[in-house]
Amino acid sequence: MDSALSTVGLPLALGIIMFGLGLSLTPDDFRRVSRHPRAVVVALACQLLLLPAVCFGLVLLFDLPPLLGIGMMLLAASPGGTSANLFSHLFHGDVALNVTLTAINSVIAIFTLPIITNLAIAWFDREDSVSLQFRKVVEVFAVVLLPVLLGMLVRARRAAFAARMDKPVRIGSAVILAILVIAILLDQRENVGDYLADVGLATAVFCAVSLVVGYVIPKAAGIVESQAIASSMEIGVHNGTLAIYVAVEVLDSTEISVPAAVYSLFMFVFAAAWGYVLSRRIGAPART
Repeated sequence: MDSALSTVGLPLALGIIMFGLGLSLTPDDFRRVSRHPRAVVVALACQLLLLPAVCFGLVLLFDLPPLLGIGMMLLAASPGGTSANLFSHLFHGDVALNVTLTAINSVIAIFTLPIITNLAIAWFDREDSVSLQFRKVVEVFAVVLLPVLLGMLVRARRAAFAARMDKPVRIGSAVILAILVIAILLDQRENVGDYLADVGLATAVFCAVSLVVGYVIPKAAGIVESQAIASSMEIGVHNGTLAIYVAVEVLDSTEISVPAAVYSLFMFVFAAAWGYVLSRRIGAPART
């Protein structure tokens, strides 16, 4: 990938997205766990334990090449994206739960993302070519957490400004991710046909399974409808920008970023379609 895009554009894009997330957060979002413990625990268990297991099964089932397999596991380890909140709002989910889950999982991912990714690297015996070292982990999450904290500070000091910026930042985040996806596919244009053949079906199945599991498991655990919808969107809509950043900037491999890019192509379409199905099921029209 073009060096200017990877060294300047990617960190800046991720910083903007995480700053936007911070604008929607308050300390009470972290305290809310005590008020909805079951919903939070079930959703996090799905996201942190079940999803990586499902993803690894798909990697084996589709016999993915090593770098694409590592990219799939990196994607599975990435927390929910800011767009999950938007989809949850559109389809009558508990947006407050989404915000809480995104906040908590973004912090937990400091530990789980490198563990899962390094396990995948070890499984494919690629330590010689890619690695996710502790120093790099600290750098990544400085890029992730510092903008979030800055956004929270702005929210605390300038609540009206934070409210005005909410929609533009969400739209901007989606545009940034789209630009990154296009850039990756252009960078890998000579191999994109092979990549889509290798990982297209796997990412599509993973996206669909993530959305359905994120709804069905909470419902089976007795979680109310709005929180199950929120969980579904949180688990199905990943922070693709973070996955792409780690792949390109930390692991120095555009190929590892391909699953996140391809997943993102399916993610918005599948989330919208699934949200529509859920809205029809509960007899409530989607918000516009």
